[in-house]
Amino acid sequence: MNIATRIPLSRRTFLRAAGATLALPLLESMMPRIGHAAAPEAPRRFVGMMTNMGILPEYFFPKSTGRDYDLPYYLELMKAHRNDMTIFSGTSFPGVDGGHASEKSFLTGAPGASRGSFKNSVSLDQVMAEQLGSATRFPSLTIMIGTESLSLSWTRSGSMIPAVVSPLKLYNQLFVEDTAAGKAAAKRRLQQDRSLLDSLRDQYKALQQSVTAGDRDRLDQFATAVRDLEKSLAAAEGWIDRPKPIVTVKAPAETADHNDLVFNSKVMLDLVRLALETDSTRIATVAFSTTTLTPKLPGITSSTHPLTHHGQQPEKIAQLKTIEGAQFEAVADFFAGLKETREQGTALFERTACMFGTNMGSANSHSNTNLPVLLAGGGFKHGQHLAFDTQKNYPLSNLYISLLQRMGLPLDKFSSGTTTMQGLEMV
Repeated sequence: MNIATRIPLSRRTFLRAAGATLALPLLESMMPRIGHAAAPEAPRRFVGMMTNMGILPEYFFPKSTGRDYDLPYYLELMKAHRNDMTIFSGTSFPGVDGGHASEKSFLTGAPGASRGSFKNSVSLDQVMAEQLGSATRFPSLTIMIGTESLSLSWTRSGSMIPAVVSPLKLYNQLFVEDTAAGKAAAKRRLQQDRSLLDSLRDQYKALQQSVTAGDRDRLDQFATAVRDLEKSLAAAEGWIDRPKPIVTVKAPAETADHNDLVFNSKVMLDLVRLALETDSTRIATVAFSTTTLTPKLPGITSSTHPLTHHGQQPEKIAQLKTIEGAQFEAVADFFAGLKETREQGTALFERTACMFGTNMGSANSHSNTNLPVLLAGGGFKHGQHLAFDTQKNYPLSNLYISLLQRMGLPLDKFSSGTTTMQGLEMV
């Protein structure tokens, strides 16, 4: 068949035929051949953000629903993005409890965080990274702003992925070339990991012959994890000798004062934007861990955690409002930066789904229902307040299915989610 007239192949046809959920690379044979080949679409991206000390609901939830919703204080701080974001109320994760402990489940939806026997499941960002991460040097970035040990990212085996806290370390990882000795050491580590995988694979084959049917199911899950790790190692090896992006932005100084919430948030979120802009990654999570911080803001005299147990005392609520408002302003500035950054003639914001919320509907009472959450950008029809039943909450995990599908992954289940988010449409 003449190359100029052949029928373009469908990526989803390949996916269905293979019975897999791996994203194929965009091949020439998949491009239209009438006239000049169209440029491939800019990639889609995801940034998940959570603040772990709750959000005062009275300053977040609009009183009206639909497109003409009012702007409470926190949303007034983000009014420049009103038409580009969706506000959710009446949502939570079925079975997720434990007050503060629920922060572990914000991107996993795993129930029972309060139990001593709790075992987490894979987080939303890591499902994306498993399928799409090999396209970039870093399959995903896991970042924290604050001092406590907090991460939103969890592996398929339920292990927490440690977050990067140092802006200088993050900058060096993204943009500073490794030395020849460093690259050689990285290759040696990969070879060692490959040898370990070979050993695990041999043990798996031996065990297959002698285990029960129930154990065989567990072994199959293990084998899947081994194959995923093998793919990750192959992708990592391919990036070792490729040059990192050259940027004009200077390396940031190391964090001097963790209590400087405004400055630290700006530095880290600017690095996230730069990582997306240079296509160093397409998936990132950011945890605001303010538990023990006494933010350097006007009128703040206490660390955040005691303020969340305000007992309706006006002076405590006022301080908490200031702290939380600073976080909303930081997120609003992050959105503005994504809008100013262009990619193939389109704002980076239009291709980046950004979620911001919290794991507690009320930190004062340790409630894990009616979670304040918003979604911005990323190719959805925004500009509305989607209000669900505040007593019988709608599963927030359904939003995660919408996000997975918007990233191009043909998945219809995640955690407790079984369908896409009601009322949220793609552009």
